[in-house]
Amino acid sequence: MPDVHPMSPKTAEEISAMIEEQALSRENLLGYLRQVKEIRALEDNIAELLSKAVLKGASHLYAGEEAVSVGAVAALRDDDFITSTHRGHGHAHAHGDTAAKTPEAKQEHYNKMMAEVLGKSGGYCKGKGGSMHIADVDHGNLGATGIVGGNLPVAVGAALAQKLMGADRVVVCFFGDGASNEGTFHESLNMAAAWNLPVIFVAENNQYGMSVPWAKVTKLPDIADRACAYGIPGEVVDGMDVLAVRGAVAKAVERARRGEGPSLIEGKTYRHYGHSHSDPRAYRTRDEEKEWRAHDSIVVLQAEMKGLGWLSDEQNKELDQAVAAKLAKAMEYANASSSPDPSEVETDVYAPSKTTAADIEAEQKLRERVRNDSSMRQLTYAQALVEAAREEMLADPKVFIMGEDVGLYGGAYGATRGLWKEFGDWRVIDTPISEATIGGAAVGAAMAGMRPIAEIMYVDFTPLAMDQIANQGAKNRYMFGGKTSVPMVIRTEGGAGRAIAAHHSQSLEALWTHFPGIYVVMPATPYDAKGLLKAAIRDDNPIMFIEHKMLYGTKGPVPPEGEDYIIPLGVADIKRPGKDITLVTYSRMALRALEAADILAQEGIDVEVIDLRTLKPLDIDTIIASVKKTGRFVGVSEGYENTNFINEVMAQVNDLAFDWLDAPMVRVCALNVPVPRAEVLEDIAIPNTNRIVAACRKIMS
Repeated sequence: MPDVHPMSPKTAEEISAMIEEQALSRENLLGYLRQVKEIRALEDNIAELLSKAVLKGASHLYAGEEAVSVGAVAALRDDDFITSTHRGHGHAHAHGDTAAKTPEAKQEHYNKMMAEVLGKSGGYCKGKGGSMHIADVDHGNLGATGIVGGNLPVAVGAALAQKLMGADRVVVCFFGDGASNEGTFHESLNMAAAWNLPVIFVAENNQYGMSVPWAKVTKLPDIADRACAYGIPGEVVDGMDVLAVRGAVAKAVERARRGEGPSLIEGKTYRHYGHSHSDPRAYRTRDEEKEWRAHDSIVVLQAEMKGLGWLSDEQNKELDQAVAAKLAKAMEYANASSSPDPSEVETDVYAPSKTTAADIEAEQKLRERVRNDSSMRQLTYAQALVEAAREEMLADPKVFIMGEDVGLYGGAYGATRGLWKEFGDWRVIDTPISEATIGGAAVGAAMAGMRPIAEIMYVDFTPLAMDQIANQGAKNRYMFGGKTSVPMVIRTEGGAGRAIAAHHSQSLEALWTHFPGIYVVMPATPYDAKGLLKAAIRDDNPIMFIEHKMLYGTKGPVPPEGEDYIIPLGVADIKRPGKDITLVTYSRMALRALEAADILAQEGIDVEVIDLRTLKPLDIDTIIASVKKTGRFVGVSEGYENTNFINEVMAQVNDLAFDWLDAPMVRVCALNVPVPRAEVLEDIAIPNTNRIVAACRKIMS
């Protein structure tokens, strides 16, 4: 067993000095004690509900650690932000109770917390978040995550938003000791320090990850010692002492507001319960638990107040009675609150669409003009992307670009070229090579009011950011009951053709279409690239915008600069009408499909080529209408055949138009092999015009 002990209690002189330094009153301390006791009462109640199987699911109780959340939040203003964790009840209550200004509002907050834990419709998140995801986003709680370390990059993004807005708000990021061994810890502290962002990282070191002792998983005894690696202050405080935590966080907040950057504060604390309800705590001794309980958050603050003559036994008893009554009302509210209506299961996944029927009609007319006006200017695909971003940045100061080498270099494929020179360092931001925190910072900045365009250099690298984009960005709106939006664009590029082998040549769009809450866009032409990027930037949802590396130099007609247009998401383009075969594709394969259609036309086979343009939302209506006309379906994609997105399209066609099919559906996809380096092998591995022609001949036979 590890040798784990609480920090030594403060002397009377030290307590008086803290009170004086922080200019605290008896009323302040009474408020802190009330909050600590309310968190404890909530957690003890949840533990009892779990033991009786009244409460289902996982709950990670915060009892014992209350001094950290209460002390840290006490140092904040009402307009500051926090990010939280799976053990976040204490953060949510300290923050929400502080934001509530009347007894009635404080009771309502407590009610909503209890209802959310029980999965009721009257909870903060309408029962969709539950214990691990309670968040009052309306008051600056940017959410609690069930992924260890998942909230650190989000906090960095929220702090970046404050810097870009010129605001003096700060962000407090709570995380446990386990998170300090995640890669996002390093990426986040490094990025925040490099940019002097106003974020305070508060590590709640409760001595154990799940069961493994802190001393067994790291060489340094203190997380705060790592601060020196980032050139920022680091401080260890007694995490069982509200006043000690508040004092340290208050200094860090002042520093952050002055523009001097982040701080790392470690609170040495202890959880009373196990990691979760099923944890028997076999990894620690009862003597150890007894020693820590003697230095408990409530015990410490009560002793400090009694030493000052600010708390009598009778007053303490009255406070306990008031807390019990408040909890009883919260349980009454939660029990009376209904379970979510089944009709709610698919609500809140996406922000409402801004597309109107007029938008769709206008784009259809513009599309025909672009096809038929031979005098229209020609732009490369890359130039069209640059122009789209530039126009949106000029129109909306909340739009900014961040990513690796997007500044002076102009992006690996020139898709941001010239923008840094025009807009400067803080609208076109070169980031560290930190994909997870690029993605997560985009999430945080979007939730805090900005519209980031974050570039991940290759789609092959997006799995490094999958937690941040898929688990945080894509799910936050749903988990938090539809009370937040994440208007961000993740620009990346994929596809083969440059003989740069398996780690820089994949088509991974199927990964991203799998997750609810995120759209996927894959333009094939300069016209589409510009109009879809502008639409994506204006949309209120997370969007994975995947370009193809072999398209950046291709040219095509684009309406004159200054003619503002968007291409509504979820509208496919029939790039070539036909009557014999419905050929569905997207991205570079749309060009290959058109080549194949021209060859087949010479054989009397009339192919209708549908470019999806957006995979999510999918324009299934256009596909079904075409299949009902042709009776045949061929799907083409550069992604691996196994679990390709075209398979999903085929499944929907099977469900909706099976009776109209005159032949089995056919797909043309990449082989199920890593993309090879040798050109001769690469050409075999990915679809080409000849394979598409062969598939169409087969289905006609």
